[in-house]
Amino acid sequence: MNLIKKVLAAQAAVLALWAVGAQAASDEAIAERLKPVGEVCIAGQECPGVGAVAAAAGGGARTADDIVAKNCNACHGSGVLGAPKVGDAAAWKARADAKGGLDGLLKSAIAGLNAMPPKGTCNDCSDDELKGAIAKMSGL
Repeated sequence: MNLIKKVLAAQAAVLALWAVGAQAASDEAIAERLKPVGEVCIAGQECPGVGAVAAAAGGGARTADDIVAKNCNACHGSGVLGAPKVGDAAAWKARADAKGGLDGLLKSAIAGLNAMPPKGTCNDCSDDELKGAIAKMSGL
């Protein structure tokens, strides 16, 4: 009987220590655990800390060459599934004439065309960045 009492007393002591430790958390520690992981920023309004994040992530303006190399060259470099190749002015001109010029090509690129998904593979590209990439690839 003594052994059972000792085992139960030890378990109760461990449980009591755990409960005291769990309650000993400060308000600051609780607030730190519950704070949001991010903030929502609205275009046109100041958003503190966003500049530091963009700079740390290597943010900044991307060039047409960067976008073509990272997002367009996989298909337009080799002409996969009939995609006009980079620098093939005749193929690009024919498409531009059929679509209404560079703006027509941009509209098709934004919407997607045949096997190309909307915006190609550059979902975070702005319309101006896409237009620059199309101009770079086409020579228009």
